[in-house]
Amino acid sequence: MPTVNPQPLWEPDPQRIAQARITGFQAWAAEHHGAPARGGYEALHRWSVAELDTFWKAVAEYFDVRFSTPCARVLGDRRMPGAEWFPGATLNYAEHALRAARTRTDEPALLYVDESHEPRPVTWAELTRQVGSLAAGLRALGVRPGDRVSGYVPNVPQAVVALLATAAVGGVWTSCAPDFGARSVLDRFQQVEPVVLFTVDGYRYGGKEHDRRDTVAQLRRELPTLRAVVHIPLLGTEAPEGALDWSVLTAADVAPVFEPVPFGHPLWVLYSSGTTGLPKAIVQSQGGILLEHLKQLGLHCDLGPGDRFFWYTSTGWMMWNFLVSGLLTGTTVVLYDGSPGYPEIGAQWKVAERTGATLFGTSAAYVMACRKAGVHPSRDFDLSRVRCVATTGSPLPPDGFRWLHDEVRGDLWIASVSGGTDVCSCFAGGVPTLPVHIGELQAPGLGTDLQSWDPEGRPLVDEVGELVVTAPMPSMPIYFWNDPDGSRYHDSYFDTYPGVWRHGDWITVTSRGSVVIHGRSDSTLNRQGVRMGSADIYEAVERLPEIRESLVIGLEQPDGGYWMPLFVHLAPGAVLDEALLGRIRQTIREQLSPRHVPDEIIEVPGIPHTLTGKRIEVPVKRLLQGTALEKACNPGSIDDIGLLRFYEELARKRA
Repeated sequence: MPTVNPQPLWEPDPQRIAQARITGFQAWAAEHHGAPARGGYEALHRWSVAELDTFWKAVAEYFDVRFSTPCARVLGDRRMPGAEWFPGATLNYAEHALRAARTRTDEPALLYVDESHEPRPVTWAELTRQVGSLAAGLRALGVRPGDRVSGYVPNVPQAVVALLATAAVGGVWTSCAPDFGARSVLDRFQQVEPVVLFTVDGYRYGGKEHDRRDTVAQLRRELPTLRAVVHIPLLGTEAPEGALDWSVLTAADVAPVFEPVPFGHPLWVLYSSGTTGLPKAIVQSQGGILLEHLKQLGLHCDLGPGDRFFWYTSTGWMMWNFLVSGLLTGTTVVLYDGSPGYPEIGAQWKVAERTGATLFGTSAAYVMACRKAGVHPSRDFDLSRVRCVATTGSPLPPDGFRWLHDEVRGDLWIASVSGGTDVCSCFAGGVPTLPVHIGELQAPGLGTDLQSWDPEGRPLVDEVGELVVTAPMPSMPIYFWNDPDGSRYHDSYFDTYPGVWRHGDWITVTSRGSVVIHGRSDSTLNRQGVRMGSADIYEAVERLPEIRESLVIGLEQPDGGYWMPLFVHLAPGAVLDEALLGRIRQTIREQLSPRHVPDEIIEVPGIPHTLTGKRIEVPVKRLLQGTALEKACNPGSIDDIGLLRFYEELARKRA
């Protein structure tokens, strides 16, 4: 349980609080919409969920959202699922993403960096021109509002142009990173039947070129709805027969024409990891994403003109879409296409230095890898412009907080955030005006009625419970693709607590208003009634220098017993001898709970992950319960399917 009144690791000084955009918003909302002028963030958050309609109206007005057709009210229907936002209103996401071009023509909208670490700018004027040209080209190809446009592209400027041009015409964007194999891409794109495919000939990663032309040929053969394929020659090859050339489609000097679409019109399709079946095709709206990202990026991330926003991501992860939305606030967006640790593990810090990033986002796993490798960011790089380091993907362990504080800067704002592809945003995370406590997310987001519930639906404070959201958020899915009766959508979030979003994470909401994430509730360790998230185990065990990575599973046995193995991937040269086994057990016993000392500690050749880098717990649990590999997971969603065969064989031996 979190300490009641711990000493903060960091507190913003009065000047920083005064200059934060969220402070300006609170004062403005108090004057214009009756928000509390005093009481700081806690009072503002209470108001934002109690007066949900007024809060989101205030966000739209404060950020000058341009409605082509105004709305009569904010919420036509509050039910979940099925909330109706801003009925009757029309707008266009891409128009708002390019607004800064009016006044900052020659300033960089994008900074593109590859493994050479040499930033290359794309100005607001050039970005706008390319979007205008490509949007006209898409219309000429017959793309109409609602048509799906797909991208098999890495994190390069062309991907941003293609997304914005698609949104400008009212099309629906969807993307996969080119390290996805053909089957994984087809599992996603075949569901939505795209009419246009943007594709590269290959990509560079880890100092090597990876040719993807054979994969592209297979995609073309197996996506019969395609009317056009657009070739982006990152490796310099000629366009294949029948494909259009990117440079031709983006050569015209025409201003973008933005199609006004209903607030709830689909903007893009994102996909769940698909570890246990066909990935869910999650559809989010133009207006919902616009408002949620303006709030999240403009207020919680404190971004605006003059900032540079870098988050290490790929086009196969929702954080890429979130990163592109930095343009909504007039921020320069940093695109890095390459390995996170090439030519050495400190590569991301080098990118932050070279681009002058003010907000640097990465994964908790990267922070911990840097700590373990003895990286010294502030010693080796000029990070004087970095105000905030944000992490997601998994909970940032306490040692990660301490390491960032000690090795980057003592006055660094550390924002551990948690959300999901499902909402393409954060449920809880950074607040620039609040203190940071080790191992905790600062607070739930504005307009997000996040709570921790027990199995009977009672709110908990300072106790572990289910993460629920009891009021609608604008960026919640408008539907899943190919889910005509909404049953798959309903069963994914609303079958446990009717009318309330259950996300599938164990959390603690502290009496101070902060949040602790313990891991997925569907892979929770429950020993003798004591529940513990897997993240707690990982944080403790992976402090040991011999442990590269770990995976813990709790299996209910047919006889009523409970088997909890811990799988460990050792660092080079380490040996799982009796001494190390003893230290692992002692670490868990002393730092966590004697009940959660594993029954067995098993050395493995590696820990499997999804293609977006998350440890795979539930499929491994199913394998150990005897489920066949092809039924336990979707093989195309796994980074190394060979690793799962180890667990399959282990299950066979145990049986």
